[in-house]
Formats: sequence, C-alpha cells, structure tokens
Amino acid sequence: MNENEKYLIKAGSKADGVYDTVVTTEMAGWEFCSLKVAALKAGESVEVETGETELLVLPLSGAAIVAVDGTTYDLAGRESVFTDITDYIFIPRGKTFTVTATTDGRFSLPATKASKDLSVRYCPRSEVKPGIRGSGIMTRQVNNYALGNDVETSHLLVCEVLTPGGNWSSYPPHKHDVHSEDERVLEEIYYFEIRDGGPDNATEGFGLQRVYDSPGKEIDVCAEVRSGDTVVVPWGYHGPSVAAPGHDMYYLNVMGGPAEDSIWLMTDDPCHTWQRQAWEGDDIDPRVPFTPMNEEN
Repeated sequence: MNENEKYLIKAGSKADGVYDTVVTTEMAGWEFCSLKVAALKAGESVEVETGETELLVLPLSGAAIVAVDGTTYDLAGRESVFTDITDYIFIPRGKTFTVTATTDGRFSLPATKASKDLSVRYCPRSEVKPGIRGSGIMTRQVNNYALGNDVETSHLLVCEVLTPGGNWSSYPPHKHDVHSEDERVLEEIYYFEIRDGGPDNATEGFGLQRVYDSPGKEIDVCAEVRSGDTVVVPWGYHGPSVAAPGHDMYYLNVMGGPAEDSIWLMTDDPCHTWQRQAWEGDDIDPRVPFTPMNEEN
C-alpha cells in the first residue's frame, strides 16, 4: 500500500447505510477524530449515539430537525456549501439523537473523543466566524464553526474552507504534531467537495492535496481529490490544497487532540512561511467571499 492509498479515502468506499462518508478512529489509526456524512431524502431519519464522542450536526446541504433530550431543533441549513454558511448543533458525549431531513440533504457529523460533559447547544448562523485568508492566488474563505468562536467543546475543532478554482489554500504548509508553546498535537480530517465546471458544468471537478514529512515524522501524500473524498492527516506538514482551474474547492476540517485547552496552534514549514508576508501586497481575489458574511465580519 502506498501513502496515497493509506491516507486517502475515496468517495463511497466506506459507505454504510445512509452514510456515504465514514471515517472512524480505527480506520485512521489514531485516537480522536472521526467523521460521518448522512445522505437523507426528505422525511428520512437517522438515529445517532455519541457514546464517548462529541460532535456537530452540520448541514452540507438541505434542512433538518434534530431531536435530543426531548427537545427538537430546526436547522435551516443551506442549499450547498458554495452558497451559504449554515446553522448547526453541538451535541456532547453520552447522547442519543435523531436527525430527520425536511428537504433532501447531506448532513455531516464531525466528531472527536470527549473528556468532559457539556450541554447541547443550537448555534445560529450568526455564531459562525467567516473570514478571508491570504490574497492573490492564495485567497480563500474560512468559516469557523467550532474554532475561534464562542462554541465550547472538549476537544473538537471544526472549520470549512472555500477556495476559488486555480487557487492554493492550506498554504503555506503547516503542521500541528508536537505539543509546545506554539503548537498543539491535532489529528485532522479533510473532507472535499469540488464544483464541476466547463460548458454546462459537464466536467467533473478535482483538486490536489499534499502532506509531507515534518521533523522526525515521515509521510508522503500527493493525492488527486474529488467530491466526497477524504484525506486523513495524522502528522506532517500539510498543504497546499490546490483547486484545479475552473473548479472551486470546498473542504471541511475536523481536528482534535489530547490537549485539554482545545485551541488551534500550528507552525509553518520554515521554507515557505515567507508566503505570509508576500501575500500582504496582493489584492484579494474578487471571487471571495463565496457566501454572505455575517454583519460583524
């Protein structure tokens, strides 16, 4: 098995019932992060037990009702990841809940192992912290759902990134595989959706994902990714995530690790960190933002 085969999970290859994407800790060979994506028709339901994990119910498309602890929550959701941000729900460990689609949709369940008990929390779209990172061909939009906002979690960090076709994101390459003042150990999942393009959107979209060695930790991934594909990053420098020209790229990042402070700290590959200064002189790509930004942003 080569490195791409080990760390790249192709769309549908681990499907299980209503779940068209399944990444477990056992599959990834680590301790904390997992992800499922449920594809539901309007009126269909799925019951979920969190067990020892905490998670978000984060619509990728469509709307749903979530029932937990005798209370129901209406998720307005969104048409697609490329058209809007979304409301969502945080569900702690030790819960059983039901997701019932009110429209056809796909609903992600990014999760990590939890070490404390918290409360169920409905999060309106106003709690999402969207922002623009980089400039020029490194411009991308980052939407924070459980990262850099007021949503308290035990170990779960979640954001999503939208990259215009032809641009590079997750760049400069960075890592988070040691515990220090400047870094935290964080396992990471990249789940991708890519826009089709060309005449009548008849060309299937694709992108590229790179993961490579950090000091003392060997890994070598350079993978073509398409909609529904997932890359697991146990360690190493990761980036760039490259969107092919004409094909906008979306990825959902799920992160978690052993530190109890639940913060995101990383360090750049020192060979490429100068890119952060270089982009200060470039214009923001006018294709960003993709989605309406919250008023406070």
